[in-house]
Amino acid sequence: MDISDIDCIKAYLGGDADALAPMVEKYKRPLYSFILKMTEGREDADEIFQETWFRALKNVHKFKHKNFLNWLFRIAHNLVIDRARRNRKNVSMQSGAGGDDGNSTLEDHLAAPGITPAEETGGTMLGSRIEQAVSTLSPEQKEVFMLRMYGNVSFKEIARLQKCSINTCLARMQYALGKLRSILKDEYEELQEAMS
Repeated sequence: MDISDIDCIKAYLGGDADALAPMVEKYKRPLYSFILKMTEGREDADEIFQETWFRALKNVHKFKHKNFLNWLFRIAHNLVIDRARRNRKNVSMQSGAGGDDGNSTLEDHLAAPGITPAEETGGTMLGSRIEQAVSTLSPEQKEVFMLRMYGNVSFKEIARLQKCSINTCLARMQYALGKLRSILKDEYEELQEAMS
């Protein structure tokens, strides 16, 4: 029998330190996947994942939403945005500027060439191509796409998370899908031919 999130939270607040373990297990994959896609780096994703759970545990008494995963996504979203703002201030275009002063070069933030995690684990070029296409989306479009497609978050919740109207959220998804459709046109046609 599956214990509800509310029961786990009540038990945790009642003093059972292990009561949230089923929730951590239940939500770790979708949460980590979302963070990994939004940060484009395993080291950042690991740190944000841990910080998300730390903040969730620290503030679990404030949880009033119906969906705990959406609450975790909101915490992670804020952490990703904060990290991006901090990193943007520290990036230098000069190739030799990375030093002990905390600044890094633009080269340090570019994706390394070679096999991507999707190619390595999935073994398909299509997965890599889709990942590349998604990386071309604007941050807002990418987030809407990732939350909807991988997190199954409602557009209403995404709009609240992004602090925009639901129409803006829907438009971002429409633009994202249109851009992905355009970029992946050849792959789609190849797939259609293979299926006919």
